[in-house]
Amino acid sequence: MNSLFKTQVSKTRKNNSEEKNDGWIWWKHGVIYHIYPRSFKDSNNDGVGDIQGIIEKLDYLSGLGIDAIWLSPIYDSPDFDFGYDVKNYRKIHPVFGNLEDFKLLLNQAHERGIRVIMDMILNHTSHLHPWFVESSSSKNNPKRDWYIWRDAKKGKTPNNWKSTFIGSAWEWHENTQQYYLHSFLKEQPDLNWRNEELQKVFFEEIKYWLDIGVDGFRLDVINLIVKDKKYRDNPSIFRFIDRQEQLYTRNRPASYKIVRKLRKLLDQYKDKVSVGEIYSTPPGNPSIAASYLGRGNDALHLTFDFSLIFRRWNARSYYLAIRKWLQVIPKKGWPCFVFSNHDLHRSINRFGTGANKEEKAKITATLLLTLKGTPFIYYGEEIGMHNVKIDRKDIMDPLGKRYWPFYSGRDSARTPMQWNPEEYAGFSNTKTWLPIDTNYQANNVLAQKDDPSSIFNVYKKLIGLRKEYEALKKGNWTPVSKGQNGVLSYYRDLKKERIKVALNFSNKSKIIQVSNSFEWKILFSTHRAENNMMSRKITLAPYEALIISKISKKNIKKL
Repeated sequence: MNSLFKTQVSKTRKNNSEEKNDGWIWWKHGVIYHIYPRSFKDSNNDGVGDIQGIIEKLDYLSGLGIDAIWLSPIYDSPDFDFGYDVKNYRKIHPVFGNLEDFKLLLNQAHERGIRVIMDMILNHTSHLHPWFVESSSSKNNPKRDWYIWRDAKKGKTPNNWKSTFIGSAWEWHENTQQYYLHSFLKEQPDLNWRNEELQKVFFEEIKYWLDIGVDGFRLDVINLIVKDKKYRDNPSIFRFIDRQEQLYTRNRPASYKIVRKLRKLLDQYKDKVSVGEIYSTPPGNPSIAASYLGRGNDALHLTFDFSLIFRRWNARSYYLAIRKWLQVIPKKGWPCFVFSNHDLHRSINRFGTGANKEEKAKITATLLLTLKGTPFIYYGEEIGMHNVKIDRKDIMDPLGKRYWPFYSGRDSARTPMQWNPEEYAGFSNTKTWLPIDTNYQANNVLAQKDDPSSIFNVYKKLIGLRKEYEALKKGNWTPVSKGQNGVLSYYRDLKKERIKVALNFSNKSKIIQVSNSFEWKILFSTHRAENNMMSRKITLAPYEALIISKISKKNIKKL
């Protein structure tokens, strides 16, 4: 570790210590920004985003108010599944740069008070990883049991387990005359986490990055890492694409033991975080996601529940999903919220085809940044980037290639960031790895920065309010209007601070009321001027998002 880096780590730890004195914990109270590195910024004009490109945009992220970034995988990979098939956990993929570039990113991010979270893929590796090369070399190889191998059953696959990417999860290996398990592509063989030697070695891979200074990990499909010991058949269900309930291939009791071991490892370091992807098929299963938090202090720090992503535009439906998620969080646990990511389509495209998409995007931004819990923003959401229709010839995602035209894959939510109206949207100076949205000349960061009513400035304002008001970071969440009439409203309370958030999901004006025992000041509105005082009865405009704060009557003259 070079001296500059040591100095910066020391500074960061000192800052963390000071932050804890006032109860601020970065992964709880900060705002986390999800970067898909291939699509964020290309610094060397090869059409693919890279680490140096992220470094170039750190001031942008700092100016937006971001406290941490989560990077989708940047490890060395043959890219059968674009980084989620890891060949070497300790090497940076050359397309993104090298280890020195990554250390520079850590330094530069930490200097700006921005933490760095890496993606970590525990369920499987690439079939080209040295571990699997050895494991597949013979039945007697010492690493044979590091992966899941089974004999054929009456000349067929060992059981009926299906891959998440459709088809059997078993691949026949001719050389050793056994099947190996792959929950995704055949090029992604599943590790055997029941093997304690494998556990020990993999934890060393995690420690390698912690020792370098990484601030935590987002754990890919962490609830899949242990499979049924008896290899029982999964029950069949009748659902498009997913025809099988993943009863014996996920959420096994042993997986909880492993995440508790991981928590103990992380707790040996200061201020680290683990974020678990706990995917459940629509409409989601918040109870399962919450179960990986343990008692709230002995398992994962955060877990994703995708129930809100699966909801249609309906205030009542959103309320019920939020209430359920907050109800199942353990007493010592902490929720987080997300509306989009690299696997699921962008939020603005789920709002229908009407003319109110931008207004709805501002409402969801307000919801995301004022709920009790850690907000995760997927890159480009802050300017309302759309899913992009990808022609068949341009599809990169293996799922899109395999299932086109029935399913075009995940590329549409992974297109390059739109920075400015220049050719290639300021992302690159050459043809990009995925097509850029045709709307980039009108919809880009540069254009939105100068528009005070833009989605970008809504995000920036909301993040600023979240930093300014303790109630928005740490306060209780008390629902008031529960969505029955198209309005979702709630209080955020902490000590003397009381803030009310009101969101009109409908295309009609709605009336809400507030207490007249004190006065209310507008902190934020998508439809009216800020800092004005409010009367007891408030008429919300169609699709208005409103945030107001109580003001004691003796302080009114100061405004």
